[in-house]
Amino acid sequence: MQRQLAALAFIAAAAVAPLAPTVAQAADIKVVRAARLLDVATGKYVDNPQVVIIDGRITAVGKAGDATPLGAVVTDLPGATLLPGLIDMHTHISAVAEIGGYNSLEFSDAFWSVVQTANAKKTLEAGFTTIRNVGSDRFDDVGLREAIDGGYVDGPRIVTATYAIGATGGHCDSTFFPPSMDQKSPYNVDSPDEGRKVVRTLKKYGAQVIKICATGGVFSHGDEPGQQQLTLAEMTAIVDEAHMAGLKVAAHAHGAAGIKDAIRAGVDTIEHASLVDDEGIKLAVQKGAYFSMDIYNTDYTQAEGARNGVLEDNLRKDRDIGELQRENFRKALKAGVKMIFGTDAGVYPHGTNAKQFAVMVRYGATPLQAIQAATITASQALGREKDVGQVAVGRYGDLIAVDDDPLTDVTTLERPVFVMKGGAVVKRP
Repeated sequence: MQRQLAALAFIAAAAVAPLAPTVAQAADIKVVRAARLLDVATGKYVDNPQVVIIDGRITAVGKAGDATPLGAVVTDLPGATLLPGLIDMHTHISAVAEIGGYNSLEFSDAFWSVVQTANAKKTLEAGFTTIRNVGSDRFDDVGLREAIDGGYVDGPRIVTATYAIGATGGHCDSTFFPPSMDQKSPYNVDSPDEGRKVVRTLKKYGAQVIKICATGGVFSHGDEPGQQQLTLAEMTAIVDEAHMAGLKVAAHAHGAAGIKDAIRAGVDTIEHASLVDDEGIKLAVQKGAYFSMDIYNTDYTQAEGARNGVLEDNLRKDRDIGELQRENFRKALKAGVKMIFGTDAGVYPHGTNAKQFAVMVRYGATPLQAIQAATITASQALGREKDVGQVAVGRYGDLIAVDDDPLTDVTTLERPVFVMKGGAVVKRP
């Protein structure tokens, strides 16, 4: 009996042994070569790089001429510059810039969940392989993330906020309708305890980051950007609950008082930061808060907003704070505030996210600082340093390539010739 068992074990082992090479060959192996690679951590170029991606993750960053894994699909990009896939930290993926004001009422509720798939594809093809979506109705962004992750539609990795949390009557409430229509956000909070409960609810249904509206806004009705709308106690309760659950918090905050209370409450990223004062800048540096300042989109909204149906009062607020925000970007950057790349895409057309790089440079950033804001610094703000933001072993195979030198002409990032997400080629020359 023992001999029979030994024979059977030998036969089983022999049957399994030939499968090993087959399994190895089944791995998805990609190799990308280019003229040079920008190391976003140092700002230095690596000449003639060779990047190996196996099953979606980078396994080697070497030089052309290094051994190429057996069975690899090789992409050569002569003359091109490689960078990590870009990260936009402030998008509204289900919004359509060309549909503003009350024009949105011409469309059904389901319309937005459909058009967001086209927006996602445009964003990915523009070189943004990761986005943080900070506000979406009906949990549309969660559904899109699930569809992308499942391979049903093309798009970037999405960090989802679901609904933004605001005060009754505030920027993130529904404020464009009379009382008879009884329109309101289902996730308003008006006390610390309500804030805690909403954080738990949104996490339950797919929030991966919590977005709060600390102040008034530009594209809301009946408020001004500088007005604080959540108390320090409310913000603190929300942040404490989110952090306990392992979630970071982003705060829409234009006004100086709201910015400072958001930082005091422990908010991780301040969105817009348009009217920040010197004390707020100092607090941000001390507490390590990141600023996400959308300093391009005023160009678009002032040129096209009225044609798209945006109300004059909203355009007036946009005019009032646009240049102030840009000068405060310059001041905060110079003071050492950590900047992340956030565009508010959806307020202007998706797929044109990279237009902001040139404006950042115009207002004081070096090209490298602007690129870092959309790569390594953004990954740090997300808490995703092991996944995205650099071309490094262990990270996702997220790569873009451009024809020109982005440290000389940052606008070349508006025209990527090659995009890869997780080892899958999205766009090629």
